[in-house]
Amino acid sequence: MARFKSNFLQIMEERGFIHQISNEKELDNLFIKETVRGYIGFDPTAESLHIGGLLQLMMLHWMQKTGHKPMILLGGATGKIGDPSFKKTRRKVLTEEIIAENIKGIQNVFSRYLQFGTDTSDALIVNNSDWLSSLNYLQFLREFGKYFSINRMLSFDSVKVRLENKHSLSFLEFNYMLLQAYDFVELNKRYGIRLQMGGSDQWGNMINGIELGRRTGTGQLYAMTSPLLKTASGKKMGKSLDNAVWLNPNMLRPYDFWQYWRNIEDQDIILFLKLYTTLPMNEISYLGKLKGVEVNEAKKILAKEVTSMLHGSAAAEAAEKTARQTFEEGKFGVELPTFILHRLQLEKGVRLLSFLVQIGFAKSNSDARRHVQGGAIKLNDKIIQNEATMLTNENLNSKIIKLSLGKKKHILIKTV
Repeated sequence: MARFKSNFLQIMEERGFIHQISNEKELDNLFIKETVRGYIGFDPTAESLHIGGLLQLMMLHWMQKTGHKPMILLGGATGKIGDPSFKKTRRKVLTEEIIAENIKGIQNVFSRYLQFGTDTSDALIVNNSDWLSSLNYLQFLREFGKYFSINRMLSFDSVKVRLENKHSLSFLEFNYMLLQAYDFVELNKRYGIRLQMGGSDQWGNMINGIELGRRTGTGQLYAMTSPLLKTASGKKMGKSLDNAVWLNPNMLRPYDFWQYWRNIEDQDIILFLKLYTTLPMNEISYLGKLKGVEVNEAKKILAKEVTSMLHGSAAAEAAEKTARQTFEEGKFGVELPTFILHRLQLEKGVRLLSFLVQIGFAKSNSDARRHVQGGAIKLNDKIIQNEATMLTNENLNSKIIKLSLGKKKHILIKTV
């Protein structure tokens, strides 16, 4: 028997978006009975979002696609404080000028995932600076401070982990939870928001908002969190080996964005297709059954779908064409030198350091080791950081592979 009856929550469950829900049966019925208004907050801590926030954008996308109204809350005010969630140290305090520039930067991406306008399900963008910046602190404490339990706030994982690890937590950051809770109540009053969504690290803040709404007579509010994702190898989503995977094209080229998804680990394919594309589930199931070299075709489909959604189909097709010319046709602006490795050699494994010397990328094993430690060696544009890496049939699972030293030295490895 299905856990949910509403279309939106069925999709969220089926595709792996749900970690926690408050009053899930009530929320499920609400999605059946009316057009639900829900929001996710984004603090402008950088001039672009990275793919760590892409999961939340997809939640809003599906919410709108199923006939409900999504809202984006920009943290123009809370961004001045910084969310303490699971951070070892407090965030750098940003100036108002930097926050304003960051807001301009992150706003560019939202229209790729949401439709804005005046219709019932069209998305909205609001800024909590509109009400928090003019908030009278003494009045706020008198009116709302009595509703927050310090004992309970200390029990939330985002705070508890910080304190248990003896990392400093400033009073400034502690106030963040109060302001996020107040945001939830204020958004309900101004825009009829009933649901807050976000990553699982926000659960405590969301529950504070629900409780504040109950105590102040706002009515029943709801919360839903998504899991904090890591790749199959345990790396945090949103980071490549050398930099954040930014969503703005001026910070990461569409080609590099496409390559990130093309180079994911095999074990992540099905999950990422579910979360980051709108492909039907039966098609995802089929792609998940591909084996051997055919797995690379599933990765290309993932890369194309995710890149098309963000940068447009033309940019995705151009990225795929560049990759095909580079890796399959041997073109890289100029013809690249080619080195042939036999499958029998790769069964035993070819030591990377020795191979770098053999192809002229290094003068000695020590020189090769320095290149690797410095992050200069890339395999299909993915940095190799382990100097003990062996080239094998497993990690050279395509007939043509590009090996690079920095940005200017490249060779193609053909396996026969």
